[in-house]
Amino acid sequence: MTSSDPVTVLIVGRGGREHALAWKLAQSARVGRILVAPGNGGTGAMGGKVANLAVDEFDFPGLIASARGEDVGLVVVGPEAPLAAGLADACRAAGLACFGPSQAAARIESSKAFAKDFLQRHGIPTARHAVFRDLTLALDHLHDVDHPVVIKASGLAAGKGVMLPETMAEAETALRQMLSERIFGAAGDDVVIEERMDGPEASVLAFCDGKTIAVMPVAQDHKRAYDFDRGPNTGGMGAYAPAAIVTPAMLAEIRDTILEPTVRGLSAMGTPFAGVLYAGVMLTSSGPRVIEFNCRFGDPETQVILPLLQSDLLDVLEACARGTLDQLNVTWKGGSAVAVVVASGGYPGDYRRGDAISGLAEATDTTAFHAGTRLAADGRTLTDGGRVLAVTGIGDTFTQARARAYAGIEKIHFDGMHYRRDIGAKAT
Repeated sequence: MTSSDPVTVLIVGRGGREHALAWKLAQSARVGRILVAPGNGGTGAMGGKVANLAVDEFDFPGLIASARGEDVGLVVVGPEAPLAAGLADACRAAGLACFGPSQAAARIESSKAFAKDFLQRHGIPTARHAVFRDLTLALDHLHDVDHPVVIKASGLAAGKGVMLPETMAEAETALRQMLSERIFGAAGDDVVIEERMDGPEASVLAFCDGKTIAVMPVAQDHKRAYDFDRGPNTGGMGAYAPAAIVTPAMLAEIRDTILEPTVRGLSAMGTPFAGVLYAGVMLTSSGPRVIEFNCRFGDPETQVILPLLQSDLLDVLEACARGTLDQLNVTWKGGSAVAVVVASGGYPGDYRRGDAISGLAEATDTTAFHAGTRLAADGRTLTDGGRVLAVTGIGDTFTQARARAYAGIEKIHFDGMHYRRDIGAKAT
């Protein structure tokens, strides 16, 4: 393959983030084919350059064999779990270029205990915390602290391993559920009890090649299931970007005190971070502080950030994988994007699968990124997950983008669907 040959890209994952990555990469003149393993109903219906590949994201030998057989020029790993299991390492060991951090660097997300210790050692602003495996010791600590707490499973829990107790009784119950009842399994072997910070949250993502970063437009996610930030935490019920609540001066402070020190610290440990470093930041009265890190694109943040990217996404991902990000000027468009997640009835609890989705073709002024969908043999699109779609409106202004997203949702229907009606309301 020469530098001018069309590039085949393998995207690993099955969610809305991966659909958005395929959608953006398909716009690149340099991309010849995009394989999504295993993909979903949305990526399966894209046609053109894009096709699904029936290989599970944890079948590392199958993914590597497919990448070699299809002459893949770049592997892009979407979800955190395969990264935490070492997929990027396996790809690089097989001689494949890969966008995504090593297993060691991915600990910044896969172990909250590791991340909190890392932050403390490097003087990066975050909440006070303690880590426990023993329920009795955890309860003793809970009764000793003089501040409200957040209780987190240290490991990966699909965005649901965070408890925000309002009372001592609720905090005690959360600890018992994690450490005794093991509601999050091995993800809750270690539990972090940390100070509950006050202030608005922001999602600050940056492309990284191990030494250089390119910060993306700031997004705001909406974690709670229902309007007015009520109900349990979810994987994310909607997002918008750019978030004006983070001023240019504040973003510079986040870059200088959080993102750059993290990249330097991981490199100094011998585990340079190449991929997307995602800092969940609390904008407190004493300045920005880290809530937690993710080691990949957010979902649904990807669905509002990538529509604003002016640069060729393949160029950016390749530069991160090759360590040449300093040679690339990553540019962004003006305007705004708003994504509203449409979920199955019951989510984030038990929910149904297999309901037919109608109206997708009629939602012409939006982009519906599929997450929990599959294609039936008769061509219908069916629900196949809790978060089904992220309906994204793009506009010259925030108001226009938001109106388009909600207008698109009005055209879409499946039994039991629900969504928040206040995504971005705080920005209006």
